Order: sequence, then C-alpha cells, then structure tokens
Amino acid sequence: MVVTQESVSVNGSRRLSSQEIAEVLRERIREGDLKAGDRLPTQAELAEEFGVERGTVRQALRALQDDKLLTNVSKGSPPRIAEPAPVRDDEPQKTMWALGPRLTVAFSEPRVRVDVVCHTSETLVSALSEPLRLIHEGAVEPESIEFRVLLPAPDIKLAFPVLVADEENDPVHRRWLGMRNAQARVLELNLLAVRKISRHVDVRVAFRTLPFTPPMKLYLLNGEEALFGYYLVDQREEEYEGRTLQMYDALGSHSLLFPFQKKISRGDRVFVEESQKWFNGLWGTVSRPMELSP
Repeated sequence: MVVTQESVSVNGSRRLSSQEIAEVLRERIREGDLKAGDRLPTQAELAEEFGVERGTVRQALRALQDDKLLTNVSKGSPPRIAEPAPVRDDEPQKTMWALGPRLTVAFSEPRVRVDVVCHTSETLVSALSEPLRLIHEGAVEPESIEFRVLLPAPDIKLAFPVLVADEENDPVHRRWLGMRNAQARVLELNLLAVRKISRHVDVRVAFRTLPFTPPMKLYLLNGEEALFGYYLVDQREEEYEGRTLQMYDALGSHSLLFPFQKKISRGDRVFVEESQKWFNGLWGTVSRPMELSP
C-alpha cells in the first residue's frame, strides 16, 4: 500500500491547505480516479470530505482551473475534468505532469538512483505513485533503489515562503516545516515499503539539509538525466490556524521542468554531469544530516 499525504498529518488535527487539497485532486486525475469529462463533487461535498471551509476548497479549484485541469467552471454547477492537452516528450512541462513519467522510466532500470534538491518532497511523493504501483504489481523489479534528498534546514530564515509583513513568531515557517517533515516521512515510508514485497531489493533513503533556500528544483535520474525548474515566487494567501496568511511563496508543482539527457547532445551531457557534481558537492560539504521526527 502506498502512503499518501492525506494519511499523514503534521500534528493529529492539522487541516489540509488549499495547495494540499489541489494536489490530492491532481493525484486522482493522474491515477484515473477522475477522468476527462467527470464532474467534480460540489464545493460543499469537498469541504465535508477534507474537513475544511468552502473558501479553502474554492482556492484549490482555482489552482486546478489555472492549470487547465477543469472545464465548464461556473457558479451554477461543479466543474468537469478537462481533456489533457497533448505535449511532446522533449518539451518543458509542469512538474506535476513531467516528473511522474520520467521517474517511471528511471525505475525500469536495474539500479535506480535519484538525487533531488527541492523545497519539500510533496510533488515527489505524488510522482512516485506510478513507479511504486508497478513495483507492487511486479511489472518492474529493480535490484536497488537509492534516493538522496536535499531540503532547506529547519532553523534558517527562508527566502520563501514568508509573510508579506514580518512577524516574530512566523506561522508560515511553522506551516512549511510541518509540511516538509510530513512529506519526507511519507516519501521514506513509501520507498522502504518496497522491501516488504521484494526483500531482495536494496532500498536506501537519505535526507540532508541545506543552509540556504534553493531558488530552483533539480531531479537527477540514474546519472543520465536532469530535470531542472525554477521556483516562481508570487504573493498569495492561505488559510492556516484560523487566519488568512498573506505570503510570498512558490508552488513547486507549477514549475516548468526542463529536461536534459546525456544521450541527446553534448550540451545536455555537460549539464547533467555538472549538475551531478554540484549536487555531490553540496551533499558532501555544507549539508547536514536531517532527522525525521516520528
């Protein structure tokens, strides 16, 4: 069974944010639980399902609408799931669409190695659902899986997300840290669960922290491919702990990922190799071990 973000909360009573609800719905679309043409539940039904206010649901639906995942959006009736737009494999795509298929290809190799620099592992958790499903079904059988993930340290002053107006006890930082920790635990649980169905698979998962806010995200797959994307910072609002937070933040699932593969060209090969050197340098020098609290 694959653990989802819905089943792991930061503390026993934390409500999902609109960003997290949007990601849950995106996952249902990716996995085919919601298909093109299907009508979404009403806002009231979604609010009841996720235990949030309707305003939070509306924010989530607006994010899906901005991603062109919904059609027939109106006040009179629930929207429908839109037909996916055709894209070429070599074109930059949003992280939520590009990462999953590339990870699935990476997991078809005997030895899987994935190195990641990101803000949280939320998108990575979602993107791993398909390759992990294939392992559980026996469709792919890697000999080893190694994940190394670099995340911002918990005690640094982040460049983003931050409140528009500074506060001494920053709730945005608490919210981000809770999400970072919960999603990292989900990622670790899902990967280590592979051992239970395939005892011969060597699974290794390690997290380290960076002393700075990465302005970009990077996925290195089996030393052969790099997916690179910028975090686009914008002002937005989020409901948290009974208040509306005005913050500067970046939605990583919206970042365009630019693909580079060694086999494509000399320029791509150099980019992948230099990106790997950069990651290895950070991992072995300024990063520190990250403890995952229970």
